[in-house]
Amino acid sequence: GQNKLNCKKLVHFILLSAPWSVLCYYAEDLRLRVPLQVVPNIQAVANWSHRLLVKLGIPNMLYDEVPNFPLDYYTCHFKANKLPWFLGSEHHDTFFNTTQRHRILYEILATTSYGNPKAGQVGIERLLNEEVFTAAFPLHDGPYKIPQKEIPHIQLNQRQILFHYWAQWSKWNKYQPLDHIRRYFGEKIALYFAWLGFYTGWLLPAAVVGTLVFIIVLISSLLSHFSACKTTDKPFGFCSSFPFFPYSFQAGRLFDHGGTVFFSIFMSLWAVTFLEYWKRLNATLTYRWDCSDFEDIEERPRPQFTAMAPMTTTNPITGAEEPYFPTRSRFKRIMAGSMVIIMMIAVVVMFLISIILYRAIIAVVVAKSGKYLLVASASRIASLTGSVVNLLFILILSKIYTSLALFLTKWEMHRTQTMFEDAFTFKVFVFEFINFYSSPIYIAFFKGRFVGYPGRYSTLLGIRNEDCGPGGCLIELAQELLVIMVGKQIINNVQELLIPKLKSWWQKRKSHSNRNEGQESSTKQLWESDYELLPYEGLFNEYLEMVLQFGFITIFVAACPLAPLFALLNNWVEIRLDAHKFVCEYRRPVAERAQGMGIWFPILEVITHLAVVSNAFLIAFTSDFLPRLYYQYTHASDLQGYIDFTLAYAPKSFVLEHNVTCRYRAYREQSGRYSLAYWNLLAIRLGFIIVFEHVVFFIARLIDMMVPDIPEVVEIKVKREQYLAKEALAENKVISSSSTLPTFLPK
Repeated sequence: GQNKLNCKKLVHFILLSAPWSVLCYYAEDLRLRVPLQVVPNIQAVANWSHRLLVKLGIPNMLYDEVPNFPLDYYTCHFKANKLPWFLGSEHHDTFFNTTQRHRILYEILATTSYGNPKAGQVGIERLLNEEVFTAAFPLHDGPYKIPQKEIPHIQLNQRQILFHYWAQWSKWNKYQPLDHIRRYFGEKIALYFAWLGFYTGWLLPAAVVGTLVFIIVLISSLLSHFSACKTTDKPFGFCSSFPFFPYSFQAGRLFDHGGTVFFSIFMSLWAVTFLEYWKRLNATLTYRWDCSDFEDIEERPRPQFTAMAPMTTTNPITGAEEPYFPTRSRFKRIMAGSMVIIMMIAVVVMFLISIILYRAIIAVVVAKSGKYLLVASASRIASLTGSVVNLLFILILSKIYTSLALFLTKWEMHRTQTMFEDAFTFKVFVFEFINFYSSPIYIAFFKGRFVGYPGRYSTLLGIRNEDCGPGGCLIELAQELLVIMVGKQIINNVQELLIPKLKSWWQKRKSHSNRNEGQESSTKQLWESDYELLPYEGLFNEYLEMVLQFGFITIFVAACPLAPLFALLNNWVEIRLDAHKFVCEYRRPVAERAQGMGIWFPILEVITHLAVVSNAFLIAFTSDFLPRLYYQYTHASDLQGYIDFTLAYAPKSFVLEHNVTCRYRAYREQSGRYSLAYWNLLAIRLGFIIVFEHVVFFIARLIDMMVPDIPEVVEIKVKREQYLAKEALAENKVISSSSTLPTFLPK
């Protein structure tokens, strides 16, 4: 901790440590897990690709020999009266690892009362909020920079190892040292990096297939001539100004092709398989890192909840007396918070409508400018500038809403940190989902559907409804996706690169001005250099960025096969950016435990199911794939006269009124009623959706059944650990000075 006296601007540092007796008391109270026996064959848990290449005898370019590899242990809950049965219990200085000591000290700081407990005057967090202290953090192991003089890598501190073997850009093509990350930062942060690395690895096949599909479509599009544009009819005008109709049609084919159907099915199955294999890896890691039962049994109430809860009750699982907040009161608060969320979602919808109106007005203004090139691309200019304005709105609304959601979640009084984070995450994700995806959803499923026809155009607030360009809405959806997804990624990466550096510079400047003459010295102490680093802000924003990206590359992938490639390139940068932030720019966070990704995993599963439904509707209704297929089978296999087939004649009343014969995109008769082709196509489209969804969900279910959630080798280790714990903690075992340790423990 560090106490601030405003009058003199003096900085006082207080270094805290706990004696052995306190560590033992809190280790038992917190149910910390301690080692019983070393697990043999640690390398068996290395990356599957590494194991495969070793078996084949192929050198692995991704593998890096990282020194000081943490040993894996069979563990059980600490009991002070069974101390001699635990491995390394005679060495009090090293028996509890650094992160366990941090957790014990934080627990003491977070639960100690400094005033009236009923008024919530409990814990270091409240003191930090009231600016009694300006910071409280565990110290880093030392400097991250490796000294100039040659020293054996075995002598490097943990932070230097992470910097040298993980946080450097030159390690972009190496496996992440997950066990080292877990040992230094705790399980929660290690699981985030495990998931990010796993997701990035799985993006590689998706990016390769997507790029191949795009290249094949591009080549076939260039080779095929404008045969579809040859019309059997006499020349005609268009009811709207589309000067480059054949060109736009051909450009639309780049994002609207038979290959996209294959790629949509591929990506739906890819998402399901990815999540199944992540479940296996998550089970393996949480077992190895002793977090398998964390949320169900081991997790304690949040210190803030303990301080503010009005009553106590008995925990039905552990039987311990715990603080309690009435469920009925919490439900009322959640319902009140939901009203605020609905209001914020209404604000997003209002912004979306304003963007739609903006596009319509800009298209009209540009079209009336009189300049041929501008008139030719009026709808494209309106669409592109609309996407950029939309991105700015999205980013501003996100900042406002996140702080509001945090306030609401604190007010709802959730018992554990996991419950608190899940409630906060759910609130923000629902909002961000609508915020980020509302515009692409509008373009994909609503734009061009309610236009009407010449003489009877539909309007919104007096302005004619938007229609899709001549190339169809899919090319506009691809453009919207690229602007929002790639634009957001570029802005985020620039922010992650520059903002920490600016904040760090300001922090150093501030702490330098606060230091008086007596404190000035040529070499700063470790706690001083750590104080100048940035406070850790949690993993929420990191997860949110990646999960929104996952939505873009699965829900709308039919529109843009290149999306996984852009995601892959971004994530390669993201891993090293985040690693550098944690090792070099952030204060060391208090190690937190976790059983997985929390509510993010159910969110990913929902996105995967939405992706199947979304891609089915995109191909059926937004794409021209089915109309082209229908035309090939019923009229001409070479698409001769296809454009003529997709265009309807304006009604006679419109022709007489304007003295012009024109055509527009629709399957209608000249009277304005839907034609027989429209109803045939509607039946085909609905049939396609049903078949597509059933086939994909059936294959996904088969994958789910074939891939067990927990690997067999992990199940065996769990049973072995339970047996060892039972032996070590058996109540009838008497430990005396003459007794020997069991044969399964190293002497």
